[in-house]
Amino acid sequence: MRNYTTWLVAIALGASVAPVWSSDEMTPSRASGLHEIPDSELGAMRGRYIVGDNRIAWFGVTMVSNWVTSAGQSIQGAVKLGFDLRGAKPEVSFQPSVTITEQTPALAVAAGTGDVDASGLANVGGLVQSVQVAGDGNIARNGMSLQVRDGDVPVAAAHTGSTTVADMTLGGAHARASLEDDGARILLQVAGQGAAEQWIDARSIGQSIQLAGNGQAVGNQLQLELVRQSVPSSQTIHQNLIQAIGMTRAGGI
Repeated sequence: MRNYTTWLVAIALGASVAPVWSSDEMTPSRASGLHEIPDSELGAMRGRYIVGDNRIAWFGVTMVSNWVTSAGQSIQGAVKLGFDLRGAKPEVSFQPSVTITEQTPALAVAAGTGDVDASGLANVGGLVQSVQVAGDGNIARNGMSLQVRDGDVPVAAAHTGSTTVADMTLGGAHARASLEDDGARILLQVAGQGAAEQWIDARSIGQSIQLAGNGQAVGNQLQLELVRQSVPSSQTIHQNLIQAIGMTRAGGI
């Protein structure tokens, strides 16, 4: 399987392997009141806690970017990405789409005169949202959401082996939705007016809008979805038994 399996696993399971932090022994040099618990303390906790009675069965990403120019032209890029973790071998599904409508001939748009530069975002990791506007009368919005639920896994989209890129250019507008080794990405561009982008990879999840013209309306929306699958009741009982034995030994009985 291609490299995107690795980065998608990292995103889906990253929260469960985050460092543990404590605020019990704060010092003046640690103004935040947080520090990482050392291995010696973690070792003393062994046997006292169990994993929750659920696990990640499916991880999904939906990204949609919309752009309406001052001339009435509409550009959209969308991505649906799913990662099924129920089997021994993870299965990735991907469905890209792009659409561009004709620009109204009577409303020709002059090239923007503003200056926007998003090159600095390449140095940022984690969760990234950026809006840069140099024109007047523009509307720009970035939105993200996370949904965690129990239930059925969504029906898989098109398999990665069939379609990994959707690309379209009409007039001065360009839309691209793609899945590559380094991540999934949407890019909308309008000549002389700016660009809008969304991406998710092993390093960051981001949304970016740069507008150099006037009267543009642009929106990015990204939704992450985690579907949990309960473990069998017998496995839960086994985990509770192990926990009880561990706590008894720790008490010296």
